[in-house]
Amino acid sequence: MATGGSIESVGLSGRTFAVAADADSTRKLGGWNNEHEPNGDGTGRLIKTREGWMVSGLRLAIDDLRGDHEFLQALADQNDYFPCVVTYASGAEYSGLGQITGDLQASSQSTTGEVTLGGPGQLKRQ
Repeated sequence: MATGGSIESVGLSGRTFAVAADADSTRKLGGWNNEHEPNGDGTGRLIKTREGWMVSGLRLAIDDLRGDHEFLQALADQNDYFPCVVTYASGAEYSGLGQITGDLQASSQSTTGEVTLGGPGQLKRQ
């Protein structure tokens, strides 16, 4: 039986963040993106493009007193990837080396920040 629901937590470089219960994230494992290109004689070619992994739509709880926004910005400022772990309601954990991509903004009203993570290779279930 498949189990969906709230993401339990996100670990970034060893620091754990709670995730808004109603956040609906999307996950791309990474690997290959396939495309069919037709030839004039009716045959075709398979074009394979390697892609990295991505998890988007994560709304992390941001605690100003804990310095969460500053911590996330410091990670984004790094010139390298760091360990990322996402724990789902089903108990499944997916991990990989990644980086914060896109804008990093914190909401004062909801005390959350939407984060997109991405990295090379594949996001693997532990």
